[in-house]
Amino acid sequence: MKVLLVDDEPIMLLTMKRMLSGIEGVELVGSFQQAEEAFTFLCNHDVDLAFFDIQIGSDDGIELARKLRFNHIELDIVFTTSHVDYAIHAYDVYPLDYMVKPISKKRLAQTIERAVSKRQGSSVVSNSPVANRLKVQMLGCFEASSTQQGVVKWISKKSEELFAYLLVNRGGSVAKMHVIEHIFPDMPLKNAEAYLNTAVYQLRKALSIHEFKEIVISGQEKYRLELSHVDVDFIQFEQGVELLANIHHDNEAVAVELEKQMLGELLENRSFAWATPEREGINMLYASYANNLVNWLLACERYPEALQIARRMIARDAFDEETNRLLVHILGAMGDKHALHHHYQRYVEMMQQELNLQPSVTMQQLYREYK
Repeated sequence: MKVLLVDDEPIMLLTMKRMLSGIEGVELVGSFQQAEEAFTFLCNHDVDLAFFDIQIGSDDGIELARKLRFNHIELDIVFTTSHVDYAIHAYDVYPLDYMVKPISKKRLAQTIERAVSKRQGSSVVSNSPVANRLKVQMLGCFEASSTQQGVVKWISKKSEELFAYLLVNRGGSVAKMHVIEHIFPDMPLKNAEAYLNTAVYQLRKALSIHEFKEIVISGQEKYRLELSHVDVDFIQFEQGVELLANIHHDNEAVAVELEKQMLGELLENRSFAWATPEREGINMLYASYANNLVNWLLACERYPEALQIARRMIARDAFDEETNRLLVHILGAMGDKHALHHHYQRYVEMMQQELNLQPSVTMQQLYREYK
């Protein structure tokens, strides 16, 4: 399969090249940072699959796709972007897929597989010209919606909980007894099995309206979700953190955008007992990532951006000393002594009232250094 890349970010082109080089059957025939150069190449060469950034510098990737669609109906197009809000506008040029940056190698391989399958005439996706995908938001809320039918309406609370439970297992198989233990605790086994069967039926029925009934897979006393056509926000966040382990000038814009995707806690408006360890794990991952990002911005003297993120971190965990030290460091570096004093005094009062503790020696020394 002949593949072409168009993205104005050199680091994105390099990352995509490296990932594509490890996928069998893929031949990278060109990579461009400007839309016009890509258009000229595509008009004169055979290409099977093209990855277009939606915003290519000052050019519009969707407009490039529209120009190509007139004489290149056979070209499969995949849009890549950091902005999920552009998705609905991209679908009128019939893309094969829409991928939100940062992109994992696994996600990329799945898209390549879809393109190959489509050309072999055995695609399992909908025949509709609009690629139907299921989008799931689990950070700050819990909602699922499809491209074609909108919000999924759950038939019962248990079928909704089952869907969430299988999602946090990230496509992995879960033994029936583990599902029963978490979804139907303290219920006699025979009754729990009957309720589980009902919940599975209701889940498939709710998803069938959106043409996603088949993603619920059961067999050999196990259950799982097939996620190749499902976009889950917390999974995308985890993948992004993995790709952005080292923040630098070439990927800092993507890194800042990724932090903004953390809109709240995992399933924070649902009281699922089994979700607590997963929620804590995501919180720890976010704290580590945000801390790394703030330190990078602080080193670059980008104080206002660092301050915004640090305040969001404090709002999530007001007692975390490392985050409070970061905020003191930022305010001190900015020379905002009024805000510095106000925050430190509030931190001292909170520690005394809630925990009956004094700030650590390190925190006290840092404050004295800046005050």
